[in-house]
Amino acid sequence: MKKVFAIFSIVALFTFGTTVNVVAQDSIQAEQTADTTVSEVVETSTDVVEETGMHKALKQKFIEGDAMWMAPVAFCLILGLALSIERIIYLSLSSTNTKKLLTNIDEAWEKGGAQAAMEVCRNTRGPVASIFYQGLSRYDEGIEVVEKSVASYGGVQLGLLEKNLTWISLFIALSPSLGFLGTVIGMIQAFDKIQQVGDISATVVAGGIKVALLTTVFGLIVAMILQVFYNYILTLIESLTSDMEDSSISLLDIIVKHSK
Repeated sequence: MKKVFAIFSIVALFTFGTTVNVVAQDSIQAEQTADTTVSEVVETSTDVVEETGMHKALKQKFIEGDAMWMAPVAFCLILGLALSIERIIYLSLSSTNTKKLLTNIDEAWEKGGAQAAMEVCRNTRGPVASIFYQGLSRYDEGIEVVEKSVASYGGVQLGLLEKNLTWISLFIALSPSLGFLGTVIGMIQAFDKIQQVGDISATVVAGGIKVALLTTVFGLIVAMILQVFYNYILTLIESLTSDMEDSSISLLDIIVKHSK
């Protein structure tokens, strides 16, 4: 949980504290003489051109979309990104060079037996090494027990890899739903104004319709961003799972070879 809150703080800082300002400045220097024309004066008055940054534009649209409905969508984005980044860091640190690990286990077993092989697993980071350690710890009970231990602990490690994925999928589903809710509320407000005024002019309904459209757009954008992270995380998990299955078979082959 400490990792989650730390990453949450970083994402919030970069989301709300970073401003992107693009400043385009053209300096025109002209000699100021008695014969300076009006056109030259107009030219020099437009020396500095400041363009509104993307962050400021998004902030303006956020305010226009009614903070009551936009804030929950932004909350889904921040939490979803925090959990996604935490998963990506965790999965990246969980990757192991299994070929090198299996080679080290084989060499250590030849020199010092099963205990030396277990020591190699204990000093190696990642779920694969943990699974190997659990399997080697049951070496004296037979190859079948080792196989069952590897399979059981592999399921435990898979559960750790998939931790918090349900929350990310919840935010993916929740953000567009909140956007659509804001759309419905905005349309209701627009029709309420029509009923109060008794007129269907554009100025009467523009505010409610604008809120409706902005909340929908932001909800869909948040869902798409989180969906990209979610699919990338699933790809990492699939890669690690396949690696665990393949390397577990190789570990059993090593155990059988040395048991003979």
